Amino acid sequence: MADKPAEGIELLRELNLLKYIAPELLENYGVSQSKHHKYDCYQHAIKSLEYTAKKKFNMHVRLAALLHDIAKPKVKVGEGENATFYNHEIVGAKMTFQILNNLKFSKKDVEKITKLVRFHLFYYNVDEVGEASVRRLVKNVGPENMEELLQVRQADRIGSGVPKAEPYKLRHLKYLIEKISGDPISAKMLKVNGEDIMKILEIKPGPKVGQILDILLGYVLDDPKKNTKEFLEKEVAKLGKMSDKELKEMAEKSKQEKSEIEVKQDEMTKQKYWVT
Repeated sequence: MADKPAEGIELLRELNLLKYIAPELLENYGVSQSKHHKYDCYQHAIKSLEYTAKKKFNMHVRLAALLHDIAKPKVKVGEGENATFYNHEIVGAKMTFQILNNLKFSKKDVEKITKLVRFHLFYYNVDEVGEASVRRLVKNVGPENMEELLQVRQADRIGSGVPKAEPYKLRHLKYLIEKISGDPISAKMLKVNGEDIMKILEIKPGPKVGQILDILLGYVLDDPKKNTKEFLEKEVAKLGKMSDKELKEMAEKSKQEKSEIEVKQDEMTKQKYWVT
């Protein structure tokens, strides 16, 4: 069954064994979705997994495809064509983390697959999402995981019953990801570091240093041209004059800023962004 994992999952269900391995997946059986889905939740997961096997995607992508909508039965609101599944990617990531830990997967595998589930619902539409948003997505997911995330999206699309795994907008997103590949996406890539901040402000190690780094990273994610030692050192001096409360609030805002590319808020947006 290694080459046909979906058949293996289905066999476990038919033999009444799936409930002992992944009862959460079994809970998806027969749970209907909105009008933008051709299959129920369980069938969608199986179809998505089938596609990853057909394309010979790796284990991380296959498991993420199988589990990406695992939380839908728990968060479903309403019935029929207008049913919604708010935050299923967030709840699903938590469930995936627990399921994989229960199955004794390695910490590294658990973290990677959970991240793919968490961000599988990213939103991208040509001319609506800019490079800054793509940088934030790459920062959240990790550049090393982007290709696999796009593969999960392809599987999700095919599992939804749409004809194209990789429409123009996904190809365009690949182009932008490559275009911004040299741009800074983490504090480690800034032209100033914690030691520079402590030297400029004459302070000791503490939360203030991290807060300033978070704020500076926000500036550079929006405009990579600002990642110069001269600009950042001037900003450090300005930020150092702010009160602890102001600095904390600013840093939190920078860390929590939600990119429009990160997540589509509900299933109804599929009509606009997925269905052709």
